[in-house]
Amino acid sequence: MSLDTLARPVAFTGGLLDRADALRQNDDALAAMLAGGRARLLMLDGIEPVLDKGALVWGEIARAQGAQLVFLGLDEEGRGAFAAVPPRERSHVGPPSADLWAAMGSISAGDLATYGLARSLVGWHARHRFCPCCGGATAIAKGGWQRSCIDPDCGAHHFPRTDPVVIMSVEHDGDLLLGRQPRFPARRYSTLAGFVEPGESLEEAVAREIREEAGIAVNEVRFMASQPWPFPSSLMLGCHAKALSRDLTIDETELEDARWFTRAQVAQAMAARERGEDGEAFSAPGKHAVAWHLMDRWLRGV
Repeated sequence: MSLDTLARPVAFTGGLLDRADALRQNDDALAAMLAGGRARLLMLDGIEPVLDKGALVWGEIARAQGAQLVFLGLDEEGRGAFAAVPPRERSHVGPPSADLWAAMGSISAGDLATYGLARSLVGWHARHRFCPCCGGATAIAKGGWQRSCIDPDCGAHHFPRTDPVVIMSVEHDGDLLLGRQPRFPARRYSTLAGFVEPGESLEEAVAREIREEAGIAVNEVRFMASQPWPFPSSLMLGCHAKALSRDLTIDETELEDARWFTRAQVAQAMAARERGEDGEAFSAPGKHAVAWHLMDRWLRGV
C-alpha cells in the first residue's frame, strides 16, 4: 500500500536524514566526524524535544557534556546528526506529553521524523544498559545501533527493538466500529489496536484483537498503511477488516466503551477535528495518528 493514497503524510514518516549504515560500522570515521566539527547534536530535554518556533534545535557536540552519543545519520549537508542518551530516570515509556501532543501539529514532517527516530533510539539505550542474557553491563556499538555485553564470557549483541502493533478500522453494513480507552480525552473514540503476539500473522492479530476487545469475528483483513510510533518504540500496522456481525461484547479490562458509528457521524467528527473541534457524536483522533488516516480512507472508499 503506497502512502500516496493517503490524504496527507503520516506523522513520524518522511525523514530527511541519510541513515548511512556503512558509517555505523566505522568507529574511526564517526570519531573523526565528531572531532572535526562535522557533527551536530539534537537538543533534547531528556527524551522530549527542544523547540524554537516549532523547529528542532541543534547545538554543538560539546553540549552533550560527556553523555553517550548515538548516530542518527547524515543531514543534507553531509554533517553527522547525533543525540545524547539521557539518564534512565529521564526516559519513560508513557504516551506523549500534553505539550508534545500540541506541538505535533506545528513541527515539520522532516523534523518530526528525526525526533521520532531520536526518541526511540536514545530511550532504548537509556532503558537497556544491562545484558538480558547475563545481567552484565553493555556498551554502545555501531554508532548506537547496537549494544554489546562487555563480559567476555557472554559478548551478546542486542539491537534497538520495534514492537509491532495492529490498528484497524472495522466496518459492518456501512458503519464503523470505534472504541475508547479510559485514558482517552473525554468523548474520544478511535480505531481498535493491540500488540502482535509471538507466532501470529498480522491478519491473525487483527482478528484476535477484535474478537478479544469487541467479541466479534471478522474477515477480509487488508493492510492499509504503517506508522512508526516512538512511545516508546512501536510500529503501527494499519489494517481494515469486515465484521461478520455487529453484536458487541466489550472486554471492559481493555475498553471503556465501543460502538458503531454511521458514515455521516464519522464524516462530521473528522471535519470537526480538521477545525480543531470535537464532533457531535464523538471526538475523533488527531491527524498525527494513523487511526485518523484509516478513518479518512474509509470515508473516501479507498
